[in-house]
Amino acid sequence: MRKINFLVVHCTATQPNTKVANIQNYWKTELKWKSPGYHYIIEANGNIINLLPIEQVSNGVAGHNSEIINISYVGGIDLSGHPKDTRTEAQKDSILKLLKDLNKKFPNAKIQGHRDFKGVKKACPSFDAKTEYHNIV
Repeated sequence: MRKINFLVVHCTATQPNTKVANIQNYWKTELKWKSPGYHYIIEANGNIINLLPIEQVSNGVAGHNSEIINISYVGGIDLSGHPKDTRTEAQKDSILKLLKDLNKKFPNAKIQGHRDFKGVKKACPSFDAKTEYHNIV
């Protein structure tokens, strides 16, 4: 198993009703990625989809992918395309459960949002994940 230093929370920067298959298609056809952007993606109803085994590297944060596990909720923008926390209660519950489970496996990993990495100029995940999840044990 690779060394995990961060558990990273993302948003897909799409409308909350976007289909996961459409996001995956975008990665393959537009970005030409061979691996998904996240290990886990959480639909509006709270359903957690594992897109890639955590032993493998996904494309979540340039320059850090080898040391992170990426978790995203579907959503993160308003109807005008501006950053907005669109998480449903079900998504909030699923993110928290997943982070608690992963924290048990990787207790030294820091939990933070994509935007918290140095040099990142994105609002992702459209809320302050570092503060919201600071007390997970």
